[in-house]
Amino acid sequence: MTRLSRPITFIGVILTIASSFLLVGCKSASPEEFDNPVIAHDCPDPTVLDNRSRDGYFYACSTRSRIGDTLYEIPIYRSTDLVNWEPVAAAFSEESKPSWEPKGVLWAPDLSYVGGKYVLFYAMGVWGDHDRSASGVAVSDSPTGPFKDLGMIVGMENTGVGNSIDPNFFEDTDGRKYLYWGSLSHPTDGDMGRKSGIFVVELSDDGLSIKPGSEPVKVAGDRMEGAYVHKRGQYYYLFASEGSCCEAEKSTYHVIVGRSQSPLGPFVSKSGKSMIAGNEGVFDEVILTRDYPGNYCGPGHNAEIITDDGGNDWMPYHAYWKGNGYKGRCMNLDRVYWSKDGWPYFKEGIPSVKSEMPIIRKTK
Repeated sequence: MTRLSRPITFIGVILTIASSFLLVGCKSASPEEFDNPVIAHDCPDPTVLDNRSRDGYFYACSTRSRIGDTLYEIPIYRSTDLVNWEPVAAAFSEESKPSWEPKGVLWAPDLSYVGGKYVLFYAMGVWGDHDRSASGVAVSDSPTGPFKDLGMIVGMENTGVGNSIDPNFFEDTDGRKYLYWGSLSHPTDGDMGRKSGIFVVELSDDGLSIKPGSEPVKVAGDRMEGAYVHKRGQYYYLFASEGSCCEAEKSTYHVIVGRSQSPLGPFVSKSGKSMIAGNEGVFDEVILTRDYPGNYCGPGHNAEIITDDGGNDWMPYHAYWKGNGYKGRCMNLDRVYWSKDGWPYFKEGIPSVKSEMPIIRKTK
């Protein structure tokens, strides 16, 4: 919630307190600033869709999560400014949730608008079982669902890639569509005949299946996950996360980036190091990591870059927050800057506590 930076009346105080119950996770700040996190409860692996041209809203989804006493099978939030978010729906009901992997849990959604439909890619993960962790796709006429599940799109059985989670849809400027996916490997993956790492494959024109004849191409190493691709100028930027994602204040998650002149790679760091060869240690293009003394720990699994009406780029991502005792991965928002030679960076290289508001023209 935004707090006005001028004296307010007693009635204003009452209205301010009352309105705070209607918004999720936004703490007091001036009209020009906001505080992280923007969603201050568990909101892991976020995705954000800029739907302003269609209905004036941004929409965010996350891994299945509990809000209050309710468990949401992929909760859906909406916002008009990227900062103040309200929960509005779940992608699936208990009855309609995907069932093609009976022991699977819904992870890491990716929401896009494709060919007049809202398309939700999602992971159906079985923790620790790489053969049974895959990704599916669902469609809806509305960004708030309900979504109709179309089943698995990538998995061990049709791509040979183990731990086929964390899907990310990308449509190029020429209309060609791609799916990036993949996650951390297991020491026995090679012995078991599994491919591992982050891969990309071209999709059909409607984005709902693998294009006939398209083969998976490996673009990043076995110790990376949470891929998101962004095109800027002549380059494709592959953002990913390394480290431990889920150990509260002990999490070592951090965001890395490489770039390429092709959506199929090779993606390399500023020094020319390949993202595929990034298995022996921390990749050298780390752009966001934890701060000390630990206001935010384990920042990672970023969402799509959103450009505001001032031309500024913003990246949502999750992080553990000291303010709630590191209970759950909250959603943060920070501005992405670009160097003269075309590399993205964050101002301090760590999550911000306070930031200037995005510039968003009201359309509603």
